[in-house]
Amino acid sequence: MYTRWVGALLSALGLVFVLGGCGTQAGGTDRIGVKAMVITMFDPEAEPWVKQRQWSHEIPVPGVRRPVRCNDSGLCMMVTDMGKTNAALSTSAVLASPRLDFDNAYFITAGIAGTPPEAGTLGFAAWARWVVDVDLGHHVLPQDDPGVPDGYLGMPKAGTEVYELDQRLVDAVYRNTKDVTLADSPAAAQARAAFPGQEGQKPVVTQCDTATGDNFWSGAASSAQAAAIVRTQTDGRARYCTSQMEDNATAAALARAGKLNRYVSLRTASNFDRPRPGQSVTELLTAIDTGAENPGFPLAVDNAYRVASAAADYLMAHPNLD
Repeated sequence: MYTRWVGALLSALGLVFVLGGCGTQAGGTDRIGVKAMVITMFDPEAEPWVKQRQWSHEIPVPGVRRPVRCNDSGLCMMVTDMGKTNAALSTSAVLASPRLDFDNAYFITAGIAGTPPEAGTLGFAAWARWVVDVDLGHHVLPQDDPGVPDGYLGMPKAGTEVYELDQRLVDAVYRNTKDVTLADSPAAAQARAAFPGQEGQKPVVTQCDTATGDNFWSGAASSAQAAAIVRTQTDGRARYCTSQMEDNATAAALARAGKLNRYVSLRTASNFDRPRPGQSVTELLTAIDTGAENPGFPLAVDNAYRVASAAADYLMAHPNLD
């Protein structure tokens, strides 16, 4: 999860969202056939796409902060803004745009995440098989009722708690991105080494499952609760490995539009979901908020672009997943 330190990191890392550079602006009326829509959540995630891809169209969408960018090959990129509310509203608004034809489109979330150190490492990239909302339900503090397992009880279904993504599609993008070269750094290696079992780990591309929550949690107990909710909500079939704030909302908007079977979610780890041994949660969050500690952030942004870019190219060239 990442929202608390975004402002500090934008300043610390010098990440600037470039607004210029598109050819056709708001005045155009041609309908664009979308082959792959890349979904980013905030400006640093979008920046590599803006800088490294060529864009010929910029389509403003009412209610969405940034215009959708498209090129003549059918690649588009949008920014939802962070959190489930923004993700659902922005995705729904873009889907309703009369300027965009989604009849043959694939949708790719390309964003950063947290990870438990036993399931991932800084900079690694995970294609989700399951997308699970860990907010919906009854959350019970142990001091209020220590008899509640993992401090969580289910509740009547809202219908957006769990999405199982199309495994054939997930397998296809994984198969065609698993050998992408990923960025790494000495600073990230040093940060990993502070956690048991992490020394010497390198970023890889894999498949596992993602937990969606508007709450930015940190700590081993909170991580264990998230893992338990993911298991419970999927009858033990899913394994929590990334935490983020949007994907159930994005999936819900796509499902209501009949597009869920065309959706994949990629998350890259910018941080561990708990402090290192000897560090308190407060110390960790303070360091993140101030931008003083987060060597995984630039790796995660870079690797999200590298892997999702390869996936988008594959899907546009092989729409039948051949």
